[in-house]
Amino acid sequence: MPENRTAPELLAPAGNWECAKAAVANGADAIYFGLTSGFNARARADNFGVDDLSPLMSFLHWHGVRGYVTLNTLAFSPELEAVELLVRQIAAAGVDALLVQDLGLVGMIRQIAPTLPIHASTQMTMTSSECIALADEMGVERVVLARELSVDEITAIHAETAMPLEAFVHGALCVAYSGQCLTSESLGGRSANRGQCAQACRLPYELICDGDDVDLGDQKYLLSPQDLAAFEITPELIAAGIVSLKIEGRLKTPEYVANITRHYRSAIDAAVAGRPIEFTPRDVEEMELSFSRGFSVGWLQGCDHKMLVPAVSSAKRGVLVGEVQKVQGQRVRIALRRSLKAGDGVVFEGDRSIGDEQGGRIFALYRGQNRLEGEVSHGVIELALMRDSVDVSQLYPGQKIWKSDDPELNRRLRKSFDGEITPREVDLQLHVTAAIDQPLQLIATVAGLPQLQLQTEQPLEAARKHPLTAETLQEQFSRLGETGFRLTQLTAEISGAPMAPLSVLGALRKQMVEQLSAARREAAIRAHAVDPNPVLPRLRADIPATIPTDETPHLHLLCRTLDQLTWASEIGIKRLYAEFADIREYRQAVDIAHAAGAQIYLATPRIQKPGEIGVFRALEKQAADGILVRNLSGLRYYHERQIACVADFALNAANELTVDFLRHQGAERITASYDLNREQLFEMARRSPSQLLEVVIHQHMPMFHMEHCVFCAVLSPGTNKTNCGRPCDDHVVRLRDRVGSEHLLTADVGCRNTLYNAAPQSGAEAVAALIDLGVRYFRVELLDEASKSQVYQTLDLYSSLLTGQISGKEVWTELKALNRVGVTRGTLEERRNPLAIL
Repeated sequence: MPENRTAPELLAPAGNWECAKAAVANGADAIYFGLTSGFNARARADNFGVDDLSPLMSFLHWHGVRGYVTLNTLAFSPELEAVELLVRQIAAAGVDALLVQDLGLVGMIRQIAPTLPIHASTQMTMTSSECIALADEMGVERVVLARELSVDEITAIHAETAMPLEAFVHGALCVAYSGQCLTSESLGGRSANRGQCAQACRLPYELICDGDDVDLGDQKYLLSPQDLAAFEITPELIAAGIVSLKIEGRLKTPEYVANITRHYRSAIDAAVAGRPIEFTPRDVEEMELSFSRGFSVGWLQGCDHKMLVPAVSSAKRGVLVGEVQKVQGQRVRIALRRSLKAGDGVVFEGDRSIGDEQGGRIFALYRGQNRLEGEVSHGVIELALMRDSVDVSQLYPGQKIWKSDDPELNRRLRKSFDGEITPREVDLQLHVTAAIDQPLQLIATVAGLPQLQLQTEQPLEAARKHPLTAETLQEQFSRLGETGFRLTQLTAEISGAPMAPLSVLGALRKQMVEQLSAARREAAIRAHAVDPNPVLPRLRADIPATIPTDETPHLHLLCRTLDQLTWASEIGIKRLYAEFADIREYRQAVDIAHAAGAQIYLATPRIQKPGEIGVFRALEKQAADGILVRNLSGLRYYHERQIACVADFALNAANELTVDFLRHQGAERITASYDLNREQLFEMARRSPSQLLEVVIHQHMPMFHMEHCVFCAVLSPGTNKTNCGRPCDDHVVRLRDRVGSEHLLTADVGCRNTLYNAAPQSGAEAVAALIDLGVRYFRVELLDEASKSQVYQTLDLYSSLLTGQISGKEVWTELKALNRVGVTRGTLEERRNPLAIL
């Protein structure tokens, strides 16, 4: 990397005030944080109140740090007024940017506060320059890229867009694409798109292949990735065009924030200066101790499914320090790999899924009868643990030991942000004019502040011994200590040989610092201008009340096999969707549908990455009647070519503003978001042209949608799709969760996996009310139904429901389906225990 490359922003998480201080004190250029009023993807963090906004932003700006608010969840129709009020409060506080997921909110925020920058959250699933092009048109000013992109893919995106790009470089990795995970909702009634992820990916699963259990040994955590740690490839990320390196962790401790921020500050500074990034083993160990499930570069260097998900653990353990050799009484003899000392916390390897993992704190270290002081880094030692913390009778030779906590490290990290934080230094330039019988005059210049002019109260006298020199001025005005200013340039015009007592220069310096500090505090308060009139009523008034359409309710069927499509065509279903893993079968699907006089729409993959636009072209060539579009790039592609398209659930239409946005982007129908329960769905139908909506009323919920391939990770000797041998083509795989449900796993054309809920769900009881609200399009989605009778029964029941011949209850009871709409419980839906699988 060449020297003096522009430094990227270092963006740190802040779940509370202490974390914000820790980030600022350890070198962050910006922080991101959520509000207690909701609409942020980390609802379990402490977060900040609206009343905290002004003091927090003043604190950040005083230290030269930016602050971004996470408004990165979906908003439901009844909540839009609250969102507008919140945006106005955010703008008034001078927040530097909003991170947004909901497509419909972008336009509203633009009108409320035109100068408030909007960043597309990673929840918006930005995976290609084609996706970003539409975000750019919406007024987005920065994009947080999906974590599943490699450095090469980021480089390709950067070459095709001028949009500033932000990327995660450290912290927890979600196994599913952000904004596309419906697992917490489907299994536990908690929405990840609403900030309430239940972390189902961190749970153990058993693998069933072709009906038989597969013994994977210690591999139980099949969906739990290692943590991301990209410090070593910081230069590559900067060269790829990343302008902001983002640390994950709004649920982490302030010590974690301090630790990780400090190390990435060092990595960035080295990369920008052209120096190698040289982290010692101790540096890495310190980061691991703050939080680690094991470090990896994630997807940044391409897919290596075995590396990404070793599957042997899902929780923080810390640093592997040794193995048990022998238990002697209450002491444990171990062979050390890393250093330990009294007070450290340790964990003995066990199966956390069944609760047999033990841990405690070290009371003392011994070698023979000698008690060891300080840190011990090698050899065989004996541990004495705090009384009753570990049942040593359960320990055994060969058992691994992990150092999970280091109080000394935590004290050192806390010291960095406890108390008053030294202001971050800003550059100061001075020009001094001095002449006999004239006051000494000073002009102080600091970027972003008004120029300051000061002078001494008394004129200068002629020097008797020591005339004033530029060197004296430089020495005296450089004494700025921890004021937050750094003298970088001083110029002087000295006429004759005037004298200036050091006390006079000191008093002038003090006056200068006080006035510059006051100006800096004032400049830290920055409000964005807002539209004085409510924006939401105006936006709602622009939405058409109705769209001309056929008044007959229509049933659409999504098929996932050629057999299913053939059977549906034989009984006269006229509106079909096809979603096949092998898109070469689409030509035959179109021929079968058209021969039966049916319309057929082909489904795009949910993700489109650089180099994958050819999939859209391949679908276009099949001469189908339209496309079921699942990402922004596909919507843009087919709209530009005037090909009919339906916006699917993956575009997350949860309110009327998003419905209207997708309508303007060319969608002839918009599938309601799966995050909506029945009441929220009804409200969106009331406020939208309901004839535009399509509601999925029967399906197996697609829970995880992920770049990670379980087939490759555990059923193949390969590491990625180039060498895996495609076991997904030959085997039927299910994952069994802790309550015994067996969920089907599939792979799409891009080798991305989707895990489907074992139980079908039915929204049949909501259909009559939706018809009354004007909804005319309903969809049934098949999964792996392998018999004609199954398909016929399902279609017959839902066809009879739409014509009013049977009730909704009869439908879901007959199909043994869960009675619910979407993923969150409505008032007439079956009650569930949100922690059932946890």
